[in-house]
Amino acid sequence: MSPAPHNPARLIAGSLPVLLIADHASAFVPPDITLGVHPDMMSRHSALDIGVGALTEALAANLDAPAIIATLSRLVVDLNRAPGSPGLIPITADGDEVPGNAALTAEERERRVADYHAPYHDAVAAQLDAQPPRLIVSVHSFTPRLLSRPDELRPWHVGILYNRDDRAARIALPMLRADGIIAGDNEPYSGRDLNYTMNRHAEARGIPYLGLEIRQDELDDDDAVGRWAAVLGRVILACLPKEPT
Repeated sequence: MSPAPHNPARLIAGSLPVLLIADHASAFVPPDITLGVHPDMMSRHSALDIGVGALTEALAANLDAPAIIATLSRLVVDLNRAPGSPGLIPITADGDEVPGNAALTAEERERRVADYHAPYHDAVAAQLDAQPPRLIVSVHSFTPRLLSRPDELRPWHVGILYNRDDRAARIALPMLRADGIIAGDNEPYSGRDLNYTMNRHAEARGIPYLGLEIRQDELDDDDAVGRWAAVLGRVILACLPKEPT
């Protein structure tokens, strides 16, 4: 009998009517999957959003907020992309090849989605049903410089991402900037392009959401994580509607 697939979602319990979601918090690769990449790649942003696991845990603890934290690498399957999208199971990442993914058959790709992508999003939906929040917070981080585009400047300390629903973004952006933080409005990525989890679980349900992208060198030790958890905790509470929408 084949072993059960690795559980792609870890739930942290909490009482605040906010759900924290970290799609890219882990570099774990299940032992039955071979990516064929250099081990150094698994500690870089290509494999995970550096600092996001610790930051999400700190936010959950500070706010007494529930959180769903992904437990496998986005090189296995990108949980923030739609099934069928080109980057769902990446064959390259920031210029590096992922030969194990390039060699997958269509059936193997479908199995990876069924084993990991679908259960992860089922877990998010189940948590939303069981404990409906008034705000969803998506926690990501971005690298200060892409290896494939070394001349591209990324000066933002944090980016606020959104697609159609910008209710929380319009509260968060001026609040962050008033504190002297360089906050990008749909920068360095646009929520109009990369927003699958929030489109599926927040916009589809009409729940306000805050899409966060923190620059990874802002999360490089425990003290830095603690400072950002305090700053973002205040922002989250300011964005939390007083009553259900």
